[in-house]
Amino acid sequence: MKRPAFAPRVKRGLRDTDRGDVVSMAALHAAKRALRKEIKTRLAAIGAEEKRRQSRIVTQKLLQHPKYESCCRIAVFLSMPDEIHTEEIIEDIFQKGKVCFIPRYLPNSSHMDMLKVTEAKDIQSLPVTSWNIRQPGDEEQGEEALATGGLDLILMPGLGFDRGGNRLGRGKGFYDTYLGRCASHPGGMPYTIGLAFREQICPQIPVHDGDVPIDEVLFE
Repeated sequence: MKRPAFAPRVKRGLRDTDRGDVVSMAALHAAKRALRKEIKTRLAAIGAEEKRRQSRIVTQKLLQHPKYESCCRIAVFLSMPDEIHTEEIIEDIFQKGKVCFIPRYLPNSSHMDMLKVTEAKDIQSLPVTSWNIRQPGDEEQGEEALATGGLDLILMPGLGFDRGGNRLGRGKGFYDTYLGRCASHPGGMPYTIGLAFREQICPQIPVHDGDVPIDEVLFE
């Protein structure tokens, strides 16, 4: 589902003397916290088999998607238990000879790199972070996507999405920051697709100017 050309945003550029904006941002952050809590409750109620079922459906939608079929360089997240399972997607990327990049998050920051993986089996040997996410170690010197040819497609995780392409992350800003870097790459912005359980689809996600909307969301 493509986002509309324009989406309402809360004004940025806050000043200590501008109490209206401060109140607006405080209300926005409160709304995001409340929605994150609500979505986490919904996700906790989904059984493992139902997550597998929805993951299979979303995976098939992606594998048949024209953007996926035509692209070469793909960034994909390594899924946590409350996210659409991406193992089959990663296997397909390698089977079709595409180039796979996975995230490496820098703790205590909003910085993330997308590092190239040469074989799918290498992922299982990656170290696990304190967030229980596998990612390349700090000493890993793999190819970073934006240091070479950029990316054609980024598959986006998130806690919540709406049908206009707005996304609610976990509050760290990794993907919004990375998309900002993509915007200045000579190869241009990659296409972005969110992968979601239907329980993650919301009527409206509260957003501000720093929240980068995505091109499309796939769900059951």
